[in-house]
Amino acid sequence: MDGPNVNLKLGDLLQKEHAELYGAQLVKTGSCGLHTLHNAVKAGFTMWQLDKLLRALHFLFHNVPARREDFTALTGSTAFPLPFCGHRWVENLPVAERATQVWPMILKYVDAVKQKKLPNPGTASYDTIEMAQADPFIGAKLEFFLAITRTYNPFLTKYQTDEPVLPFLAKDLSELIKSLLRRFVKRELLQDLTPLQLTKVEVTDEANWVSVTNVDIGLGAESVIKALQGKPGNRIGELSVLVFRKECVQGLVTIVKKLQEKSPLKFPVVRAIACLDPTNMHRDPEWCLTKMKTLVQKFLQDSQLTGGVSAGDVIVQQFESFLSVEARDERFLSFQPLQQRVDVFLHSALQSYPEVSKFCQVLLLLSHGQATVERGFSINKQVETCNILEDSIEALRLICDKVSACGGVLNVPLTKELLASVASARSRYRLHLEQQRLKKENATQSLKRKAAEDEVEDLKKKIKILHEVCNTLQIDADRLAEQAEGKSGSLMAQLITKSNTLRRRHKEKLRELMDAEKLMESKSHNLRHMS
Repeated sequence: MDGPNVNLKLGDLLQKEHAELYGAQLVKTGSCGLHTLHNAVKAGFTMWQLDKLLRALHFLFHNVPARREDFTALTGSTAFPLPFCGHRWVENLPVAERATQVWPMILKYVDAVKQKKLPNPGTASYDTIEMAQADPFIGAKLEFFLAITRTYNPFLTKYQTDEPVLPFLAKDLSELIKSLLRRFVKRELLQDLTPLQLTKVEVTDEANWVSVTNVDIGLGAESVIKALQGKPGNRIGELSVLVFRKECVQGLVTIVKKLQEKSPLKFPVVRAIACLDPTNMHRDPEWCLTKMKTLVQKFLQDSQLTGGVSAGDVIVQQFESFLSVEARDERFLSFQPLQQRVDVFLHSALQSYPEVSKFCQVLLLLSHGQATVERGFSINKQVETCNILEDSIEALRLICDKVSACGGVLNVPLTKELLASVASARSRYRLHLEQQRLKKENATQSLKRKAAEDEVEDLKKKIKILHEVCNTLQIDADRLAEQAEGKSGSLMAQLITKSNTLRRRHKEKLRELMDAEKLMESKSHNLRHMS
C-alpha cells in the first residue's frame, strides 16, 4: 500500500488526465478525512513511542501459554493486553484502556522476573516493558492518549458509514479541531472562527498558548500526576511535571498541524455542501442560498453541470423557493443525522423541485471518506480462497452485500424467484460450462485463423519481393549481354560470365517464386475452408 503522499500525487495525475481526455475537472473534497485523523494522532504520539509499548504488551503473552499461566498465577488476572493496530491509531482506544487496566499487574510480573521468581522471557518485548517501567510518567502518557482518542471516537463512529454524511462533515470536523485547540490555545482566539479560519490558526506560535500549567491534559493524566506527587518518597518534582505538560502541548500542536495540512475543510465544496443540512436550511436560509450558489459555480467551473449557466440559474431559483416554503417546516429543525438519512429526507422534501433534487443527488454521491472501499477489501479477503476466479469473487460479494442489506442470513426473504433460481442452479451451471467450452474453442479457432492469415500475408510479401528480384536480375543480365556484344577478348568474356551468373540466379529465384506461389495457393485454400 502506497503512502498518503503517493496517493495524493496519483490524484493530481488523475485530475490532469481527466481534464485532457474530457475537458472537465473532477470535483475534489480532499483526501479521506478518517485517515487524516489516524495519521494526525500517530504523528502526535510517536515522540513517546507508545505504539512500541502497546505492541510489546501484547506480544509478550501472545501465543505463549506458559507465560500467560505464570502471569495469571501471580496476579490472579485473566485479562491480557489487546493487539495494537499501527495504521488505525484512534481505534486503539480499547487497547490503551486495557493497557492501563493491566499495567499494575504487569509491574508485579516485571518485579517477579527481576527477583527471579519467574523466568526471564529474554525478548525485545520484555525489554521494552522494562524500560517503560522506569518512566514515572508512563501512566500519565497512556491517560493523555486515552483523553485524545476519546475526543476522536464519536467522530469516527459517526463517519464510518455508507450513508451520505458529507453535509455534516465541515461542522463536526470543525468542532473536533476546536475541542483540541481549546486544550492549549487561548479561548479568545477561537471565538467565531469559520471552518477555513480554523485551518489557518498558528498553533506553533507560543504567544497563542495558555500557560503550561493550564493546559488541559485530561482528568486521567491529572489524577496520575497528583498520585505520583502525593506518593511517599516521590521523586517527581514540579520541573518534571512542567516538562511533561510541555511535551503534551507539543503533541497537541503536531496533531492539530497535521489536521490543518490535510483537512477536507480547505476545500470549498466540503464547506459549501453544509447547505444541505436540514437544520441549517431552517435556521439560516440566506447562508444556505449563498453556499448553493458557490456549489453551482464550482460545478460550472469544472464543466460538471449539464446544461451550463442556464441550468445553474434554474437550480438556484428552485432552491431559493424551496428555502422560503418547504424549509420553514419544523421537521427540518428537528432533523437528527444519526437517526435519519439526509438523502431520504431531502428526496421526499424536494419532489416539487426536480432540478434541485437532481443536483442534490450528485452532491450526495460525493464521498466523505474511503471506509466503505476498505471495508470492501476486508470482505474480499474473507471470501477469497486459492485460485478463485474473478466471476466467483463478484458472485460472493453480491451474496455478502445482499445478506448485509437484509440484516443477516435469517432475514433474507425466500421469494419464489429465489427458490426457482436455486432449483435451476445446476442446469444453469452446466449451461455456463458449455458456453465456456464453446468460447474457449472459438478463441482457439480464432487464434489458428489469425496465424494462417498472418502466414498468407507473409507469403504475399515474399512473392512480391521475389518478383522484384527476378525482374532486376533479368534486366541486369540483359544489360551485361548487350555490353559484351561491343567488346572483345577478355573483357567480353568477363561480361558474358557475369551475365550468365545473373541468369542462373534468375532461374533459382523463379523456382523459389513458383514454390512460394504454390504454397500460398494451398494456404489460401485452407484458410477459405477454415470454420
